[in-house]
Amino acid sequence: MKRTKVAALLAAVALAAAGCTSTDEVGDPGNTAGGPPMPKGAAEMSDLPSPDKDTDCNPTASLRPTGPPPAPGAFDAGTAMATIRQRGKLVVGVDQNTYQFGYRDPSTGNLQGFDIDMAKEIARAIFGIVDAIQFKVLTSAQRVPAVKNGDVDLVVETMTINCERRNDVEFSSVYYMAGQRVLVKEESGFEAGIKSLAGKKVCAAKGSTSIANIVNAKTEPKPIGIGVDGWTDCLVMLQQNQVDAVSTDDTILAGLAAQDPFTEVVGEPLTKEPYGMAMSKNSPEFTRFVNAVIEELRTSGRWTQIYNTWLADLLGPAPAPPAATYRD
Repeated sequence: MKRTKVAALLAAVALAAAGCTSTDEVGDPGNTAGGPPMPKGAAEMSDLPSPDKDTDCNPTASLRPTGPPPAPGAFDAGTAMATIRQRGKLVVGVDQNTYQFGYRDPSTGNLQGFDIDMAKEIARAIFGIVDAIQFKVLTSAQRVPAVKNGDVDLVVETMTINCERRNDVEFSSVYYMAGQRVLVKEESGFEAGIKSLAGKKVCAAKGSTSIANIVNAKTEPKPIGIGVDGWTDCLVMLQQNQVDAVSTDDTILAGLAAQDPFTEVVGEPLTKEPYGMAMSKNSPEFTRFVNAVIEELRTSGRWTQIYNTWLADLLGPAPAPPAATYRD
């Protein structure tokens, strides 16, 4: 997952101003990292989401498309698609800090990446063009509220599908399958991944499934989960010795490692992380439409084209697109 080592510590330079990171701490608040003290505002969290325990839940089973997506504009009145088209733009929640998935090109300021292109394909299916889209940058913790409040039509942001989130939002079928691993400094002694981080500070984004997986790891003592707003904040804290490791999806970690050639992704995957597009539970016809578009991307080869554009150099040759599972 490592790219060629170049002297380009992008996160350390471009994000130096992120020193005033807002953090939450889960576990023993002692400064085990041996570096500078935690930023002001760190607090211990007592009510942490647990992994799904509902054995009857199949979180990745979505609503079945009724067929291929209709031609752009050929939507029944009153559907979410017709409403979006009348508005003139699709509003999508995205990230701006996940390299090659959703990030800003420093030379143009434009958002780009795998998730950005996937969102544009939904816009193309509604309007016939990819530019009829408005991006809203969201942190991990803001994604579900943004959908529930109607601030966005869709969230496409390396978002893991799980049963707890399905209580609040609807998900598309799986459009990417990731796995949670660990990022550390080279020669750190933590090459075994989460198993070697008992009692150590491990950073993840607030509102992500990664935090729960960290503090529920099968180690004694448990790792201490440090929650921050964004993944690049985690990288800066690792560089500054405020945490011992970063743990999240291997896709995100690969992007962080590409920005800092003195880090490495280690250990076996902790979990499987199926990504889905999140949307309102009140418009099932929109979910079926989005699933029809994703299915067309799978079968037409467009999914593989998007993967090769953004992820092949980072993660290797394109796998087969994840197969859809439906519940009706």
